[in-house]
Amino acid sequence: MKKAEVVFIPFPGLSHLISTLEFVKLLINRDNRLRVTVLVIKFPHITENDVNTKSLPISESLNIINLPEVSLPPNTDPGFSSMTALLEAQKPNVKQAVSNLTTREGQHGHLAAFVVDMFCTTMINVANEFNVPTLVFFTSGVASLGLNLYLYTLRERDNVDSTQLLLQNEVAIPSFANPVPSKSLPSFVLHKEWESFFMRLARGLKKVNGIIVNSFEELESHAVHSFFSHPDLSDILIYPVGPLLNLEPKTKGTVDADSDDVMKWLDDQPPSSVVFLCFGSRGYFDEDQVKEIAHAVENSGARFVWSLRKPPAKGTMAAPSDYPLYDLGLVLPEGFLDRTAEIGRIVGWAQQAQILAHPAIGGFVSHCGWNSTLESIYFGVPIAAWPLFAEQQANAFELVCELKIGVDIALDYRVELSGRPNYLVTADKIERGIRSVLDKDADVRKKVKEMSEKSKKTLLEGGSSYNYLGRLIDYIMYEV
Repeated sequence: MKKAEVVFIPFPGLSHLISTLEFVKLLINRDNRLRVTVLVIKFPHITENDVNTKSLPISESLNIINLPEVSLPPNTDPGFSSMTALLEAQKPNVKQAVSNLTTREGQHGHLAAFVVDMFCTTMINVANEFNVPTLVFFTSGVASLGLNLYLYTLRERDNVDSTQLLLQNEVAIPSFANPVPSKSLPSFVLHKEWESFFMRLARGLKKVNGIIVNSFEELESHAVHSFFSHPDLSDILIYPVGPLLNLEPKTKGTVDADSDDVMKWLDDQPPSSVVFLCFGSRGYFDEDQVKEIAHAVENSGARFVWSLRKPPAKGTMAAPSDYPLYDLGLVLPEGFLDRTAEIGRIVGWAQQAQILAHPAIGGFVSHCGWNSTLESIYFGVPIAAWPLFAEQQANAFELVCELKIGVDIALDYRVELSGRPNYLVTADKIERGIRSVLDKDADVRKKVKEMSEKSKKTLLEGGSSYNYLGRLIDYIMYEV
């Protein structure tokens, strides 16, 4: 039996790493002719990758290589220039690791392909040196992928830049059924200073041999079909193989007493009665906004679980942290914790999938990061959309206006490059969103329950994601 070795290079960001590792598990469980080597790149001084790679099963079909840490030049700006510098600095280590693999081909199979994260397409050059194709693993949805590729085409072919996009009220994008308002486009296509990052990202996506997407055709049927029918997208081969979710409780170093307390409290609440507010691993708000959220939650009278994170120090790239208990009273309205003690729980870092899976959860106030969106759909929980940054505005527009499985809190909200939000969302607007997402008779709830069933069937035999995965494996084996 011929065997194939596939090299994965995930981006070190936590949300990218989680879905990539889920895809790796899916691939090796589906076909025993495949062996996967994951080359783990670390941001200097960050250990969160370790926890995730340790959760992978020990298997002869799986090889994890932690690449040596590299130090970046002292004058490297934080942000995407540091990411570019990190990937360039790791290229020699990637070449060495893959060279070592190819010397043992008889043992493990022929090197067949690289699968690189959407932000790691600079590694195409390394794949070319080994004469193998490169596939991209795209961690957002198909509509978002189409948006990136089409806006790149408009920039290259028609010279439509960020200034012109801002002047238009809306833009027709083939992967969306409705025109997309300019205010729902990602920040990185609207700001001049991000243009080189965006062009590099999209150029990389255009160069690869195929794109694996963490989504499924039943969810994004219009977007998937646009890749077969629209002349500006039909030359790109896509494989929607999602939803790729890690539904195991995530360890955060130790078992979290907070988390146990929340789950026990949820056990005592009526079905679909609790709203869950959580804004991802990098989401946080300033004190003024926290107070507006608190007033909204209290005025709504709804039961709630709120993951409230402390902003990092200004000017740093650090992730938010948890508030010490004595600080919580200072950022929340006076007496809030006492008044809501019976109807709610405030936590720091949250076991998101575990909470969304609980039958007491009836709505999810979310930043619309793609992993969170897929988890919410999987568990049949409608979303109240409050995007923060990256492609989240476009995701929110898709959920609310295209798929109609979410309600609007602030579709046009965004955290600017300076780290400041574009406006303060008022308590009454948030309260309306909370009441709307918890409405038991709303169409949104029925639609998300239907989509939840489809998301659970698509990876089973006969489902669209199962079939796309089969086609992808055929492509990889053909390369051997």
